[in-house]
Amino acid sequence: MSLTVIIPVKDEESVIENTLESIANSWLKEIDYELLIVDDFSKDNTLKKILDIKKKNPNIKILNNKKSGLGSAISIGIENSTKEFLAIFMADMSDSLIDLKKYYELILQDNKLDAVLGSRFIPGSKVVDYPKFKYLVNRIANNIISLIFISRYNDYTNAFKIYKRSVLLKLFPLVSENFNIFLELPLKIISRKYNYKIIAISWQNRNKGKSKFNLKELGSKYIFTLLYCFFEKILLKKKYD
Repeated sequence: MSLTVIIPVKDEESVIENTLESIANSWLKEIDYELLIVDDFSKDNTLKKILDIKKKNPNIKILNNKKSGLGSAISIGIENSTKEFLAIFMADMSDSLIDLKKYYELILQDNKLDAVLGSRFIPGSKVVDYPKFKYLVNRIANNIISLIFISRYNDYTNAFKIYKRSVLLKLFPLVSENFNIFLELPLKIISRKYNYKIIAISWQNRNKGKSKFNLKELGSKYIFTLLYCFFEKILLKKKYD
């Protein structure tokens, strides 16, 4: 069995070396994996640093985004992946490699699973240094989404999940342009009645570099994705019932 790890990057020169070295020295070296780095028009030395590290790690592949935006970067990563399972891992190491192993082992052991969806907000999860205002908005938004979609899942907007690649390709076309891509993927998994498991995961805020997430700019994009997936659910209700 095999795993693709997609890491989208944009101006991450302060963290990318540590992230790639941590991955290279982790449990991943024991399996068949590829590391797809999708560069979203970085203007700093991110790409140069990745190229230097790539010389020592043949598992690293570099892709360039064709049009600016995180949604496009993730779509390109999925389309160019070659392994059976696929996980999205953020460059700032806010996600846990230990949790990634849990994801992989779970989806590997149960061939009926199409995805494993982690939650930072259920018993057993651990969150470190989450900005208070962002936390409040997150919990309100995610709980409203759970009500609308009548789902017990409560952490749609987090990027860090694992999927069967074959299932992700069935979700295309992906319409989200930015961080809202991370809402679109699990909503389609849930509304199209694919099999998934929810587990507790950990998360810690970055301590280097600058987050690209801007709530004011992205609010309307999240609403668009929510409405798009909701109307898709209604239109496809008979097909997936």
